[in-house]
Amino acid sequence: MNTPYDLIVVGGGVLGTFHAFHALKKGLKVAIIEKDKMPKSATIQNFGQVVPSGMDSKWQAYGRESLQIYKEIQEQFDLSIRQNGTVYLASNQEEVQLLEELAQINKSNEYQSHLLTKDQCLNKYPGLRSDYVVAGLFFPQEVTVEPRTMIYRLQQYMQQHLGLQLITNTPILSCQNTDTGVVLESASREVFVAKKVIICNGNEFKTLYPELFFNSDLEVSKLQMMQTKPQNPNYKLQGSILTGLSIRRYEAFYECPSFKEIKAKEDATSSEKKWGVHILFKQALDGSVILGDSHQYASAKNSDDLGGNLDMDIDNFMIQEAKKIIDLPDYTIQSRWFGTYSQCKNKDVFEHNVGQNIHIITGIGGKGMTGSAGFSKQNITKIFNL
Repeated sequence: MNTPYDLIVVGGGVLGTFHAFHALKKGLKVAIIEKDKMPKSATIQNFGQVVPSGMDSKWQAYGRESLQIYKEIQEQFDLSIRQNGTVYLASNQEEVQLLEELAQINKSNEYQSHLLTKDQCLNKYPGLRSDYVVAGLFFPQEVTVEPRTMIYRLQQYMQQHLGLQLITNTPILSCQNTDTGVVLESASREVFVAKKVIICNGNEFKTLYPELFFNSDLEVSKLQMMQTKPQNPNYKLQGSILTGLSIRRYEAFYECPSFKEIKAKEDATSSEKKWGVHILFKQALDGSVILGDSHQYASAKNSDDLGGNLDMDIDNFMIQEAKKIIDLPDYTIQSRWFGTYSQCKNKDVFEHNVGQNIHIITGIGGKGMTGSAGFSKQNITKIFNL
């Protein structure tokens, strides 16, 4: 039986890792237990955009706190953070109206943004099509990360500088409250002891608490994404590029006065509705461009219905729509993948306590990369009554 920890986090993704980060910053003894050699689910299968601009007011506050945390760590240890901003590109006057309304909301929230004219957008983003863009809204403080790099570097930083114990290749099959805390047992019968446990392993928590999982209001979303071959060395596409379909989808715009009226006019039978598509672009460090994405949903108990295959009709549709927005020098696709994440149908995050010392925190949905650092900071304070 190992030496007791103040906190064990089950799940080494971004949400679990930042809970561990803030507990360590409070001086607690912390371990992360990850079932695989390294995290390989939603945390690395995403665009790597930290975009508080896309969140509603509550989560924008968490996102802005996250931005500060990312930047503070980046000053000490390279997490692959690049502060190159986020732009939303409007393709018609309805979307321009939403951008103007969001700019006013952000002015009230004291969150910096700048409206861009059509010419400013065309000058700033090479290849952007003149027959698509009408105007833009730019958020200069926002950052991009390389998701397949960031989480490993963050955990490395935490091991070297904060004393994190990272335990990998260790599936946890039992998690039980005791009189003094929690006892966990792995598949290889190794025993771990902690005062508190936080379970942040997405829909994998069904292994520990299947009945709770299958009766929850969680749903699983499957997202398809693609990556082009590296563009020519002279082609630079800065920051996160979000487009008209993103404006019509992201939660920040729900707070705009005109949103409901504009949303009601949309064609409910369109392909973008059917597949939950909104077009995004981000250039990776190697010069390739990541584009996507789509959203297909199933309830927790029916999540296997989403299947494990890529739907090429969806990919082809996304490429077709992307070409209407930006003329990349090379649209040759070198890799395709899908990611999955869980989210709550009726709440921001799934939170459930098993007794006093086991805290299940999952279902953060698409807010993980942007909101986890800020949300976890507040949550650790609450859980440990600090």
